[in-house]
Amino acid sequence: MTLLWIAIAVLLLPALWLLVAPLRRAASVSAAQRDFEANDRTVDQNLAIYRRRLASLEAARDRGDIDASRFDEDRLELERSLLEDTERLERAPLKSTASGKLAVPLVMVAVVVASVAWYLQEGSEGDLTLYAVQQQVMNDPEASLPMLVERLEEQATRQPDNPNVWRALFPLYRDSGRIAEATRALERLIELEGRQPRLLAELAQIRYFAAGREMTGDVQALVDEVLAMDSSQPTVLGMLGINAFDEGNYETAIDQWRRAIAGMEDPDTAEALRQGIRVAQQRLGIAPEEAGQAVAEGPGIAVRVRLDDALADRLDADASVFVVARDLQGELPPLAVARARLGELPITVVLDDSRAMSPEARISRVDQARLMVRVSESGQATPQPGDLFGTLEGVTVGDIDGEPVEVVINRIVE
Repeated sequence: MTLLWIAIAVLLLPALWLLVAPLRRAASVSAAQRDFEANDRTVDQNLAIYRRRLASLEAARDRGDIDASRFDEDRLELERSLLEDTERLERAPLKSTASGKLAVPLVMVAVVVASVAWYLQEGSEGDLTLYAVQQQVMNDPEASLPMLVERLEEQATRQPDNPNVWRALFPLYRDSGRIAEATRALERLIELEGRQPRLLAELAQIRYFAAGREMTGDVQALVDEVLAMDSSQPTVLGMLGINAFDEGNYETAIDQWRRAIAGMEDPDTAEALRQGIRVAQQRLGIAPEEAGQAVAEGPGIAVRVRLDDALADRLDADASVFVVARDLQGELPPLAVARARLGELPITVVLDDSRAMSPEARISRVDQARLMVRVSESGQATPQPGDLFGTLEGVTVGDIDGEPVEVVINRIVE
């Protein structure tokens, strides 16, 4: 934190210097203004112009060009014009160069106080402290999980309104089997950040397992709330697949797990769900290559994905592969999404309504689709430089029993 305050002080120095700079130039500016006023000849020039115009009027009167009444009117206008010009030239006396000097240090103090107060209100001092604590534990030769939890709990006491503290504590509690503490941390995080689908899904899942994998009324209410906000939330879909599997409803389990995998960012969790799908297929007595057709929902596209030999070994075998179908105009969300690992290629997947990301955007609602396959080492849904991809335009949506269309991954995202 010392470095932070030093950095703030360094940034404030130029601002304070700009406040002091006008005082350094005050004497020279005042002298220049006095010299200008002393040598100003504007009044003399206005008087000379007045005299010339008055002489012209008198000459015109003497020649008989204007009468006495017209002469008096024009002379009065000249005098009024001269008076207005001289009034505009009147200047207030210059103040002393020392005038207002007291306001400068007051403004400087106000700038410093306002800057510090703004940072304390809007800045992330608590996050920096949290980061420093985590780094200290990681660099400690005797570091351990209980030590990290203890230090984070101290921060939770000191800054209970910092969501990042609870976000750091929750997975540590969960993974160490401290379910009650994990639930309280997650509930506090929801209080601070609002009822976001991802957080509510985590809460539903942890309560589901705490209840012995029973879909209690509390868990079901959370599931309904999440699905109302995000029908493709992977954590909830994965949990619903587990519940369906436990009840012997294997087709529903396969469907829920496939939809969960499409939005899953954790490759290990996605692989666990794929293993669950294979077990469910065995329980149904369906061969793996037939399972995609057995649970297919409506028309779709069977897609065979392979990697161009020229790009082999460019990315790790665990890199995520996204198979996406979109409408030709690109106006709707993805119509269907499947996910796999690069090491599984070549692979055949079925894109149908079971892989929809949104109820309003389903592949069965279009006649043709655009296919895009992207390999992402980071696992992010947004394309990154270095990702590999391949596309296929104008693919007909229909019966998936025929020969699958092939998409070759043969290009690199620049």
